Amino acid sequence: MTIDVNSEDGLIIRKLIPLATLPGARFNALCAEMTVEEVQDGFLFKKGDVSPQLVYLISGEVTLQASGLVVEVIAASSDSAKFALAHQIPRKIDAVANGRVRFLRLNADIVNNPLSLAYKEDNSCMVIDETEGDPDDWMTALLRSPIFQRLPPANLQKILMSLEAVHFKEGETILEQGGTGDYYYLIKNGQCLLTRKPSPNAKEIKLAQLANGDTFGEDALLSGATRNVTITALTDIVLLRLDKKQFVSLIKEPALKFVDYEGVQEAIKKGAILLDVRSQDEYENHHLESSINAPFFSLRMQLKTISHEKPVVVVCQDGKTSEAAAFLLLRHKIDAMILKGGMESFTSAAPASVKLEEYAPSPEIKSNIRLEPENEAPIFSEGFPENNNRKQSADNLMAATTSILEDQVRALKFDNETLKNTNQQLNDKCMKLEFDKEHAEKQCRILHKQMEKLTQVLDKLKGG
Repeated sequence: MTIDVNSEDGLIIRKLIPLATLPGARFNALCAEMTVEEVQDGFLFKKGDVSPQLVYLISGEVTLQASGLVVEVIAASSDSAKFALAHQIPRKIDAVANGRVRFLRLNADIVNNPLSLAYKEDNSCMVIDETEGDPDDWMTALLRSPIFQRLPPANLQKILMSLEAVHFKEGETILEQGGTGDYYYLIKNGQCLLTRKPSPNAKEIKLAQLANGDTFGEDALLSGATRNVTITALTDIVLLRLDKKQFVSLIKEPALKFVDYEGVQEAIKKGAILLDVRSQDEYENHHLESSINAPFFSLRMQLKTISHEKPVVVVCQDGKTSEAAAFLLLRHKIDAMILKGGMESFTSAAPASVKLEEYAPSPEIKSNIRLEPENEAPIFSEGFPENNNRKQSADNLMAATTSILEDQVRALKFDNETLKNTNQQLNDKCMKLEFDKEHAEKQCRILHKQMEKLTQVLDKLKGG
């Protein structure tokens, strides 16, 4: 008997890993091929079993045992039941039903090779049901995010088992701008506010409001920079956090893809976009030909202008900021990879616009300063009066010229800093508007879905 996706069993199966990551159409097709089995006080599988069928617990309780010793008892209501029972093949232990147990068998290929990445899917298939009041909504949203769909099932299990719950009261500061990045956070229950000061004495700007299922904190972990926003609890809030070491090993390393010089050339031939996320000044000073500039801090505002059809190679100075930028792009279903080592993998003596095919990477940065050989004669020879007078005049002229240039440089730096601060404030305001827009669109989608449900209920009542 096939499984109705809207039945109680269907809702339970929808939360199993990695089935929770599948688009709706693919999950519906899979349910049509599934059958729930039952057993009373019997074996679900025995030690040494080599069947490629993995077993998921739907209801009841199972004891995992080895040589008669109990290893673990798993109930269908536990987080452990969201994963296949003792998935190693051949089996290392026995699985025995405690009373009546209902379970599901799935081919290991489905679990070990989930559907290709979400950003390659038709958007019409990526419909996430919003079940209000469901305590596992945060987990479903997490598992269906493009980043987590790139991770192996074993990593997902380790992440969910490693998450640490932390609580904050309304008004408490969760993260502070300028602080050190140490954790990656997921909101399990509650709301918080993101704010930022463009400069120490500037007025704080509200950027966004986050709620259940939203994540934050990865930018500092990936780039190595300090926290760029302050996050404050708007309500009593429960967060789940993952420490930096686990974030790097379980999420960053398997999710991010790096390419070298040859890899960039190959990607460009296939139509990839070169995206430079450094500041405008750094970009104008030295960049790769055909690359486009989108400074990292303003990247969120430009996401909708970036093609979802073409891969993106992200470039920064040393590769660190590119990691945070690529993570952001992947979260929004844009296939991204990172130029390993960034622009520092090219010599600093390169022209402002570098052609990849003509300019090979260098193992170290060369100096722009020309060093004179030790045996080269000095410009001015000591001991001759006419040469000494000439040297003195040259020194005076040099000193006067240097003073004028230094004054001009200081003035330019001041003007440049003023422009940067103004630009930063405008970027912050634009980002806030973009976040407000996204929040409003999300609320509209939820209201639209609720309206559809109410319409269906009214239609049924009218029909009755």
